[in-house]
Amino acid sequence: MVVLNKIYTRSGDKGETALGDGTRVAKYAKRVSAYGTTDELNAVVGLARLHADGDIDGLLSLIQNDLFDLGADLCRPDMAQDADAEYPPLRMIASQVDRLESEIDAMNARLEPLRSFILPGGSALSAYLHQCRTVARRAERLTVELATVEDVNPAAITYLNRLSDWFFVAARIANDDGKSDVLWVPGANR
Repeated sequence: MVVLNKIYTRSGDKGETALGDGTRVAKYAKRVSAYGTTDELNAVVGLARLHADGDIDGLLSLIQNDLFDLGADLCRPDMAQDADAEYPPLRMIASQVDRLESEIDAMNARLEPLRSFILPGGSALSAYLHQCRTVARRAERLTVELATVEDVNPAAITYLNRLSDWFFVAARIANDDGKSDVLWVPGANR
């Protein structure tokens, strides 16, 4: 159980923050950038949910919870010490990726194949889901970059990769199952 009765601590006033294992690092550290962008993505999902209802809202709720799991995973740097931790760290697992893939397949079955790239837009929900997609891609790039210099759970990277695909397909669903997608017309304004 998390209890937050004091929001400011002043411990970050000099440009450092604590990771999940208590290690102090600069606020611009690669790991902080990766999980900070995951937090940003969660906030954008919250904005998308303002325009969602029914099944899509429920699925976005699951994703928001997963994104907190992902942040918890990314803020714990040394996976080799997981077994020795007082409390087992929360790590992303394959079943979270599997769920996304199943949802993508179900949504995609409703869509006609694309014959053009699409532009972000159409409905408000679709536009926000495209924004989610691009922030997810940035979180993925930062996490992949982090993995070149530090230990990162491979399932975290896979989850982010699949999540951006999920947002793309969901954005099409939000555009009347793709019927209201905004199509790119190459060279249209030449």
